[in-house]
Amino acid sequence: MPDLTSTEIAVRIEDLYGAPLTDLEVHARDQPPGMLAALLGSLTDLQLAERNIDFQMTRLRELTGPERVIGSFEAGHLLDCARRITASVAARDAHSKATTAVLQSLHRVSAPQGQAPAHERAPTPPPAVPTPAVPSAPSR
Repeated sequence: MPDLTSTEIAVRIEDLYGAPLTDLEVHARDQPPGMLAALLGSLTDLQLAERNIDFQMTRLRELTGPERVIGSFEAGHLLDCARRITASVAARDAHSKATTAVLQSLHRVSAPQGQAPAHERAPTPPPAVPTPAVPSAPSR
């Protein structure tokens, strides 16, 4: 499977957790760090890289328009845009590849009939820690 875009990954996360992304983001903020928070963080980084690629490509097109004269000043900006595009493409590809691999390894587990999905249930308290037995006084 090819690496996914941020839009495709967002849909896969919603499908996996059975809730809209906005609800999952709120839920993840109220929980200890876990898989959902990691997926959402990676998605955010992927979205940032995609936005930066779009921004830098627009800037590059402006700098190389047919009416533009390219001097030493403009050449520096062209090189900077190209460098930023390269870095953002590398970041996008890395986040997409890692997040796609994680999503491929996860499967939605349906809740038993009549039970709410895991993200809607109240957290269960941790099991009680057994207390050590108090030794009795030795008998004579």
